Amino acid sequence: MDYSIFIYLILTVLVVALGWFVNLAAARADGGQCIFRASCNTGRGRRHESIDSFEYSPADGSRIDLKRNQAAGNEGSDRCGCERQCRRYADVTRQKMLNRILIAAVFLLLFAVSACRIAVGNDYWVYRSDFLLIEQNRHVSFEFGFVWVVRFLQSMLNHDQYLPIFAVFSFFTVLFFVRGMADLSEQFCFTIFLIMTGGYYFSSLNSVRYYLVLAIAMYSIKYVLQGEWTKFILWILAAAAFHKSVLVVIPMYFLASRNWKRRHMLLLAAGCASLLLFQDFYRRIIFYFYPFYEGSMFDTGETSLTNIAKCAAVLVLSLLYYKMAIKEDEKNRFFFYCNLGALVLYVFASFIPEISRIGYYLNITNIFLIPGIIIKIPEKRQRILWTVLVTAAFLGYFGLFLRSAYSTDIRLLPYRNWIFQ
Repeated sequence: MDYSIFIYLILTVLVVALGWFVNLAAARADGGQCIFRASCNTGRGRRHESIDSFEYSPADGSRIDLKRNQAAGNEGSDRCGCERQCRRYADVTRQKMLNRILIAAVFLLLFAVSACRIAVGNDYWVYRSDFLLIEQNRHVSFEFGFVWVVRFLQSMLNHDQYLPIFAVFSFFTVLFFVRGMADLSEQFCFTIFLIMTGGYYFSSLNSVRYYLVLAIAMYSIKYVLQGEWTKFILWILAAAAFHKSVLVVIPMYFLASRNWKRRHMLLLAAGCASLLLFQDFYRRIIFYFYPFYEGSMFDTGETSLTNIAKCAAVLVLSLLYYKMAIKEDEKNRFFFYCNLGALVLYVFASFIPEISRIGYYLNITNIFLIPGIIIKIPEKRQRILWTVLVTAAFLGYFGLFLRSAYSTDIRLLPYRNWIFQ
């Protein structure tokens, strides 16, 4: 019997338990206080002190409330002629500090399991062989950024030292996933539960390049929501140096950020029709950039019914609470359109090889959308009901995911690490 599955189960329980004590909403809402103090002698044996204090919002630094208190000797009309010395208190609250410690602990646990793996995933030894080819300056079908980073790391290592290379990519993949969750999540505990039981983290143990850029894409969403398009595009261009498929998120995230009207829905319907009518045209474009996919084992025309079911279920939840949770909430609306786009791709674009990977750039936002909807449901009983239903559904999926992890085309189990084995 293989007991390594318990490593995945224990890891999931630990990070979710740590996430339970993370309260991002309270930390974001918490303010601080700036105090400006000046004092001097008035020249008549009395000391005059003036204190200005105001509370501020840490999110934008804006002033909320200003209070001025003056304490003088016998006469309140005395004025100070000395220079004012300022001291600003930007207190880090206890909850903020606790959040940082807990999120750092989550990162370390996820990074440790990922970085210490060996022979996990059916692509593991394929990557190791490609590392050798890169070391020999031979051709590999990888983007230049990935090749350059591997070659740079190899210049500091001995021959065939592939474990540190996997560890470096694990570090940045987990880092961007955790930072993205901390930046975008309304309920960190729920979000990390969904990313673990949804299989996203464990799948990153296999597809090194793809899940690195998926994590970067998720992290960059905050720039879309803030309207900082230059930063967003720069991050995506940097990610494309490791896996150029990530370039599709530039138009997709732009469309998802728009406030759609009825005419936009008509355009979406026209787009769905074009996917059905002009499949050969789209396939020629795809095979121009990825010629090795044509006729390969990935060019089957099949799509994942599981992904369709997940996106459809999230769509139902979204439509039930659209007015109260999505319509006026820019962030949830963005995630809603991402889920809708993923559903359209899974249903109408199954002729595209590896369509599931393109869809993941969109449906990974469900780890934010689901908690974002549930937290806005006013009725407590309904919130509890949906939390239980979602938890049960994802636990069921997680069980099926772990069961399939032993298959030869996945091989995420058994888990092996180079420290003890």
